[in-house]
Amino acid sequence: MSGFSVSRRLFWPFWSRRATAQNESSPLIPKEGSADDEESLYGPPADDDSAEPQRDVEESQGSSRSDPHPKSFRPCNRRSSCRSASDHCLKGLVFLSNLLFSVLGMVVLCLGLWGLITKESFAQERIGSIGTDPMLVFVTLGSLLSALCLSGCVGALRENGCLLRCFSAAVLALIAAQVLAAIVAFGLRGEVEGHLRTALLAAMARYQDDLDLRFIVDEIQAGLQCCGADDYRDWEVNIYYNCSAPGALACGVPATCCVAPLENGTVWNSQCGVGARLLDVFSAQSVVFLGGCLGETSRWVQRHAGAIGAAAIVALAVQILTLSATTRLLDAIQWHKATGGRHPCRA
Repeated sequence: MSGFSVSRRLFWPFWSRRATAQNESSPLIPKEGSADDEESLYGPPADDDSAEPQRDVEESQGSSRSDPHPKSFRPCNRRSSCRSASDHCLKGLVFLSNLLFSVLGMVVLCLGLWGLITKESFAQERIGSIGTDPMLVFVTLGSLLSALCLSGCVGALRENGCLLRCFSAAVLALIAAQVLAAIVAFGLRGEVEGHLRTALLAAMARYQDDLDLRFIVDEIQAGLQCCGADDYRDWEVNIYYNCSAPGALACGVPATCCVAPLENGTVWNSQCGVGARLLDVFSAQSVVFLGGCLGETSRWVQRHAGAIGAAAIVALAVQILTLSATTRLLDAIQWHKATGGRHPCRA
């Protein structure tokens, strides 16, 4: 036993220097600690074997007391390192979603401008009726969607609080407008149907003069298998299909009203509706559709009410999620600007 104690005294300086070197190289232990301080704290090495484990325990306790920062918790040195992964995900989500809808809005805008230029709607003789041009709807929607989504996209990319606040306010107003429109449309179904009837009759009156309105009316009649607003006699409002008209279309209906517009099943017969309104109801029902498009539209909505409701809920949910993500991102940006990014974060 005495020989073992002598050997410990001989090698003790070597062990002490090695522990000191470890303390100097460790970032979690203060560098000003030395072997002399350690000896003054724990006392000289004991001769018996029972003092060694006690000294090891005291060394570990002294090391933990001298560490000002726990191993799993240290202050950040750079501002960017303190940002959590959720902040970066929110920024990327808001940026990408707004970029996608911005491209979609620009496509709609270009489509509307292309339609106006192709039809020469800006010509002097047509500029008076440009307010009722359907392509103007595409131009308006495309412009609003592009401006709105670009503000959110640039605001998220540049972390601009003003643009993000404007985008959030616009999205909130859009959500409120859609909910209000749905409530009004459900509560005032009669008035809405009256406005639709007026719009459809106006489109039928300009059927031969406006290619866009002609396309819309043809798609509605062919898709819903209907004719006119309330029935096939509504085509009397058109000057070309009026029974007093001198042309060959008098007392007729467009070919999209016909039950079988294809002759021999392959060739489109544009004259299939000529003189259809001169026939009695029994004979006319085998040639053209007698029901109006307003009634067919109502029945189509009733048949697809579930799909329409699901689509509306999904669209509203996407807008609410976008608004929530933008609000969270705005709060994170304001918090980092207020604190300068200097706050403790996990290692």
